[in-house]
Amino acid sequence: MKKILLLGGSNQQIIAIEKAKEMGLYTILCDYLPDNPGQYVADKFYLESTTDKDSILKISRDENIDGIIAYASDPAAPTAAYVAEKLSLPGNPYKSVDILCNKGKFREFLKENGFNVPMSKSFASKQEVFDNINDFKFPIIVKPVDSSGSKGVTVLKSEKNLETALKLAFSYSRSREIIIEDFIESKYSIIGGDIFIRNGEIDIWGLMSSQRDTSVNELVPVGESFPLMLAEPLLDEVKFTLKSLVNKLNIKNGPMNVELMVDKNDKVYLIDIGPRSGGCMIPELISDIYNIDIAKMSIEASMGWTSDLNLRKSNDNYGIYYLHSSDTGELKSIEFDPILENYIYKKCMYKQKNDEVEFFKDASKCLGIIFLKFPNYEEMSKILENIEDLIRIEVI
Repeated sequence: MKKILLLGGSNQQIIAIEKAKEMGLYTILCDYLPDNPGQYVADKFYLESTTDKDSILKISRDENIDGIIAYASDPAAPTAAYVAEKLSLPGNPYKSVDILCNKGKFREFLKENGFNVPMSKSFASKQEVFDNINDFKFPIIVKPVDSSGSKGVTVLKSEKNLETALKLAFSYSRSREIIIEDFIESKYSIIGGDIFIRNGEIDIWGLMSSQRDTSVNELVPVGESFPLMLAEPLLDEVKFTLKSLVNKLNIKNGPMNVELMVDKNDKVYLIDIGPRSGGCMIPELISDIYNIDIAKMSIEASMGWTSDLNLRKSNDNYGIYYLHSSDTGELKSIEFDPILENYIYKKCMYKQKNDEVEFFKDASKCLGIIFLKFPNYEEMSKILENIEDLIRIEVI
């Protein structure tokens, strides 16, 4: 029986473990959290940090694995690429994956390769920032170079709260390094979603409009909708930009989570690109849209297998929404308006009545996810524009 090592056993990663077992693979899981739910699904479990490359490499050698995957995990993606390269297993270049998972290296790569990129600079200490802050024009974004899910990110319109923003960003950085960059004013909705690469070509375009709840947190997505409605020339430019990135980084196979924006001058900017499937069940939504199995395809890519691709895109419009709270406290109830219930076709709840919940400061504070299906774009837009009024979350 062939073996696969999976990095991360959270609720959103269990689907990959289950799919690998369904495909006849012996599943070995590594996670640093002793209470991760994936350990009860995998055939074998190691309590080990997925960012400790050498420890994961030793486990991989000891277990004589045939493939390794970091499903929906940015921090673990470099580890998977590192191990794959060391053991000559299927995977994308470690150098390329490392660039994508470090915002400082990524910005430098974009500059050197002619992509649109905001003015940015990385810093290893607060003093360095204060010595160079006059190089920037507010508003600015302060964030860790190596975090995902909007953790530790702050938009500043003045220098007033710089100290607080720096403390937050450094606290979320594993490498103790942050990046500051000019804030780009977006002309349209942020572009999010996933793409899937096979043999160096993007075969699946899961580009979506990303939704924000500005009353809670303007930086953290609260939902995505498909299809992405963008004028054809701009959509072509977005696709050309992503194709160029894939080509220059020599990415051959597997999923990529993408976030882009178009500024007021119609310039396309790559904001964050993760060399893995997106979190918050975006792969599951894309699977529903195209009648495919992204988890299966991701595992096949990590094993070096290929299969025929038979895309059968649905004529419906789709959305996904992340339930969230504007308060910290005890969850009493989550209620959906009957109007909204008509469009919900799946619910994945992470929190139950009486559970402790936190203010939605990043994606990890999500209470659950609902999947939505609409007969047309106009109906979808109408519902999503008012969705906060159709969900009642009571926290005390």
